[in-house]
Amino acid sequence: MQAQDVKYVGFWARFLAFVIDSILVTAVVVPLLAALYGAAYFQELLMPFDVAMRGEHSGTVAGSTGGPMSFLVQWVVPAAAVILFWIYRQATPGKMAVSAKIVDAQTLEPPSTGQLIGRYFAYYVSIFSFGLGFLWIAFDKRKQGWHDKLAGTVVIGTKKRS
Repeated sequence: MQAQDVKYVGFWARFLAFVIDSILVTAVVVPLLAALYGAAYFQELLMPFDVAMRGEHSGTVAGSTGGPMSFLVQWVVPAAAVILFWIYRQATPGKMAVSAKIVDAQTLEPPSTGQLIGRYFAYYVSIFSFGLGFLWIAFDKRKQGWHDKLAGTVVIGTKKRS
């Protein structure tokens, strides 16, 4: 692929990909948590919001909503799935749905596994900056978020230009 043939994927297409991926992850994680912990898990998670809405203060902290299985299902499994999709397909299902893939910013070839793992953890830089790292995609000439810049990647369209 020549550099002049590259079409960088912009903010709204990437946002749509994020929404699709979020729905898919939720469709897997919620039933797993329900199977492991039952409906009480979700009631306990929502308890602080319920208490706040009623203006009460119980002083208690939810006890059974944590634990290693909860952490595994909510954090480790989704992270592993995303990174594996990136390694083997250069895209998550959401990115595939919008005809996008992740490539090395310099060579436009598939990124290294190290780049992709770094890109995943660099998401937290984009998130913890009040989302500015993701918003940056809308203004950058190569449509790179901060996580892309840190990992040396870009997201490009996979459809042929006519």
